[in-house]
Amino acid sequence: MPRPVLRAVAAIIGLIALGSFGLGVATAPSRGRLPGERSDGQATAVQAVEATPLSQERIEGPPPPPEPTPEELAKLEAEKKAREEAAAAARLAAEQAAAPKLDPATPGPVPPPDRVGDLLANPPPPPPAEDPPF
Repeated sequence: MPRPVLRAVAAIIGLIALGSFGLGVATAPSRGRLPGERSDGQATAVQAVEATPLSQERIEGPPPPPEPTPEELAKLEAEKKAREEAAAAARLAAEQAAAPKLDPATPGPVPPPDRVGDLLANPPPPPPAEDPPF
């Protein structure tokens, strides 16, 4: 945009800002009120219905959980051991299901070809010596 147009737009924005400030000062009441103050100048107490004092638990935090009894500890250990045994049995079943069943008459699976060795033995040709198009 040309410079004179930018100056005109800036001047218009400045005039609007000064005009709105002037109108705000001109229409403001002569004496403002604070929140909770009545228009006749007497202050009223604001009643906070939802305010409750903090309890000691909120200040210090919740009390620590009670120590488990020996019977509870034994029960937790038994549950943990049962979960570990179930996980081991499931893992063993999954391994047996995933294991290939080989027939002695058929040969085993054929390994994939060695592509890295092929690349090392036969490297690709070097790029052309001319400059790239870009």
